[in-house]
Amino acid sequence: MSIEIDSYKTLNQPTQEVLYKEKNSKFFAYAFPIQNEEDVKGIIDQIKKQHYNARHWCYAFQIGAQQVYYRVNDDGEPSNTAGAPIHGQIQSFELTDVLVVVVRYFGGVKLGVGGLITAYRAAAQMALEQAQIIEKTIDTCFKVRFDYKDMNNVMRVIKEKNLNIVNQTMQMSCEIELSIRQSEYELAIRAFEPYYEVKIITQDMEGY
Repeated sequence: MSIEIDSYKTLNQPTQEVLYKEKNSKFFAYAFPIQNEEDVKGIIDQIKKQHYNARHWCYAFQIGAQQVYYRVNDDGEPSNTAGAPIHGQIQSFELTDVLVVVVRYFGGVKLGVGGLITAYRAAAQMALEQAQIIEKTIDTCFKVRFDYKDMNNVMRVIKEKNLNIVNQTMQMSCEIELSIRQSEYELAIRAFEPYYEVKIITQDMEGY
């Protein structure tokens, strides 16, 4: 039986710059929370302006919890020596919706494939070790429609099931949009069943 994933770990805020040194090469590393791939370009452009004399701006990012999407970029380093080790650290910390960038200033001494992998992995690890990691839940929304006379019953269920009110319209005919952690969704829906005049509108229903 598969276990439904309804939470994930990500960063609360961007990390401070960290520096890793190896044979005169300098590796500056950063980690950022992101929402989508569009966020990545703006951050990379900003870092390139900050480190305009650097040789390489390598990165990896991962987005999504249930459907994971990731990309790695070696930015001129030998294949799989930069982006992949950086992404490996994102996986090691079990993070998503995160971008890690490592900027390299070449120090005149070649590190070789093994040395590069070690350096980029270490720099990414240093950035993530100082990150503030938080857990977020994947929520599902639904609406309840009811007459004003059923208000007390509806509000009692909302309180008992710890439902989050997203939006509400309170008149003679009322509608409240609610959200709940995905794994608790079915129980939340069932809690309204005793009140047969309360109508449930789920996201897959027409008109939602």
